[in-house]
Amino acid sequence: MHVRVSGSILLLIGSLLRSSASEAIRLSSEEYRDRVEAVWTAQIVAVLLNWPFEHQTASTLWLTNYPRPYTTAPVDDDWYYEMVAIRAFEKYGIGMTAEQLGEQWKENACGSWGSSEQARFNLAKGIKAPASGHPRHNRLWFTIGPQFSADVYGALAPGLVNEAARMAREYGHVNGYAEGTDGAVFMAAMVSLAFAETDTREIVKSAAHTIHPSSPYRRCLDLVIALAESGKTFDEIAAAVEDRWHIEYPATNNAVPNGGLVAAALWFGEGDFLKSMNLCARAADFTDADCNAANAAAVIGALRGMKGLPGHLVRQLGDRIKGEKMGPVILTPAVDERISDLTRRTVAIGEKILAARGAKIAGSNIVIDPQSPITQPPEVFKLADLMQYWNADWQLDRAGFGGAGGGMGGIRGITHLDGEVLATYPRDEVRGLVLRRTLTLGQNPALTFQAGVDSGRAWELNVYANNKLLEKRIIDGGTEGGRKWHDLKVDLRDFAGRETHLRLYQRVLVPNRVAGNAYWRNLRVD
Repeated sequence: MHVRVSGSILLLIGSLLRSSASEAIRLSSEEYRDRVEAVWTAQIVAVLLNWPFEHQTASTLWLTNYPRPYTTAPVDDDWYYEMVAIRAFEKYGIGMTAEQLGEQWKENACGSWGSSEQARFNLAKGIKAPASGHPRHNRLWFTIGPQFSADVYGALAPGLVNEAARMAREYGHVNGYAEGTDGAVFMAAMVSLAFAETDTREIVKSAAHTIHPSSPYRRCLDLVIALAESGKTFDEIAAAVEDRWHIEYPATNNAVPNGGLVAAALWFGEGDFLKSMNLCARAADFTDADCNAANAAAVIGALRGMKGLPGHLVRQLGDRIKGEKMGPVILTPAVDERISDLTRRTVAIGEKILAARGAKIAGSNIVIDPQSPITQPPEVFKLADLMQYWNADWQLDRAGFGGAGGGMGGIRGITHLDGEVLATYPRDEVRGLVLRRTLTLGQNPALTFQAGVDSGRAWELNVYANNKLLEKRIIDGGTEGGRKWHDLKVDLRDFAGRETHLRLYQRVLVPNRVAGNAYWRNLRVD
């Protein structure tokens, strides 16, 4: 289900629900600049500190310095996409649309990995934002791309948590949807709230309320908060998050459990930079530790300003970000700019947004009427919803998110659409995945379809009509490379004229074979 709410409606609701009891936020221009600079700088410091633990085993040592010396900050996706958002605001103004941000992504060659890479592919094919992030086109919509790209929206709307959350949702659709953009909303909301709150626990709890209770992301946050308030330790909570949610989302760059780990690190880090960074590094084996650290760091930067960051780590950055490529992608143009200049440009846009949303800016003083967090309408997408774009006559049950192509290689499958092809992998390898349909058959019926598999992989197909097994075969990809297709025609004449329940199973526990995706196309009953 694709639920969209206009920015104007959210703005109206946000303005109506501002807390009249909240004290106005009073910032000098210099304090705002300092805290915005800390948002940018903290992200960079956090990533460089935690890079060795990205998609790897967790740290068991206390981290105090980078694994190697730096004289400038390298460009990385954790801040590059946010830098590009600033360029887009400068070009299109504060009323920028998601489609316009997508055009800026194309101009600046955004999209090196994960859902962002999928967005780049989509944009190049002419699929514009926000469709570029939607599950119809983006197989990794549930991963972390929007989440680590959203800190800047909190910095642009200090204290205006609902405005920050609105921007995060809208612009997060360039490279994600539902759980992915829930993560963007949560992170932007926390950064915005950090300009108004002093307690990281209150920031986590308040920001969680921007996510609808029906969302898996909100349920993960509620788990973190409930366990923390019941007295559980950080390690116990991190284990609980991973045990409940990383099984559901196996990719190490998923949004939901990684977001829960960010919340826990901030809760127990108590606003201390190095303590929070070390909690992110030790949170769990095989997580997106550097992105998690960057999100937590941005909140601390907004909360404490530059004085809250370790000076010896900041100085090594040399106030400069440089880089010509990111992964396989050559950046257009290459990046070479000062963090302080990026800060100045961010503040200029932020002041325009603040003024447009009712803040008073006079000379060097900024007075902001803070917003109380409101819950956004639910944005929910279930894997079974893919069928409305593929073949609405059939129902998809027990599909798994998987994660091949995102975060860690070797994950055996991922359920997604690739043009007219449905790719599936079961959530539960024992029970398998099933496509099902009930219909009354004609007089000479047959089921026809093509079943595919990747080279080196295999799965078992079972076809049932009511309780009768009509077809059982191994769909084997062989060793020649590429995808192999099998043409199938299943005779249904024994059920002619009768109401019949058809079931097509993907089983993946195949002896002496490596399991893999099933691919389906041209499924029909003649």
